[in-house]
Amino acid sequence: MRSHRQGIPEATVARLPVYLRALISMQERGIITVSSEELAVSAGVNSAKLRKDFSYLGSYGTRGVGYEVSFLVYQISRELGLTQDWAVAIIGIGNLGHALANYGGFASRGFRVAALFDADPALTGSVVAGVRVRHTDELESAIRGLGISIFVISTPAPAAQAVADRLVAAGITSILNFAPVVLNVPEGVDVRKVDLSIELQILAFHEQRKGGHALPQAGEEPAASDGGGKTAGGPAASAPPDRSTLDPSLIDTGIPS
Repeated sequence: MRSHRQGIPEATVARLPVYLRALISMQERGIITVSSEELAVSAGVNSAKLRKDFSYLGSYGTRGVGYEVSFLVYQISRELGLTQDWAVAIIGIGNLGHALANYGGFASRGFRVAALFDADPALTGSVVAGVRVRHTDELESAIRGLGISIFVISTPAPAAQAVADRLVAAGITSILNFAPVVLNVPEGVDVRKVDLSIELQILAFHEQRKGGHALPQAGEEPAASDGGGKTAGGPAASAPPDRSTLDPSLIDTGIPS
């Protein structure tokens, strides 16, 4: 089977882990073959898009039979590089860093947490998820000695760019960033950003509209009140909070370290 790694669009690459998760679930349930329609439903995409994505892998399935689940698991895992052992390090062992270090899904997906780093001397030498926490002074030497390929940044926002600069200078070209800041990196360095606060804000946007709480558009008058604090045909109206009296920590939507 020919590999088409260089020609796979980024949008397809982003969907491959979703297909893989669905296929592994099927494999665990003893399913041998699956149609494009069934897999598309499980992955949350339409079947035409799924077939197009799989065409980049060189896998078209068998007409009338479908796709062999175990073969697709292997093929997608290979394309994603999951048949290799990837040494991953986490820098920033606060609450989020602890949670990431203890996440069991890394090992089952081919990622080995090889090192943990933090700038706090009080954490140096402590053990999290069976891995000793190193001081960030050891960063460059550990990268060379442990063969680390991917770094996860879970530091506070002000420290993240300086950390990224050190990682790039040390030869790291793959970074997963949980810090609530946009990192500036040179061409050739891949950064994937995970911002839980943004995802929550998007959900809040949709939830507001599902509940009929959409804000008036520019030039529109607010809904009339019945005098008792309720808008006509809607829930009780409330004045926006006075941000001058709010605790600043409640306004910050960044992910805590």
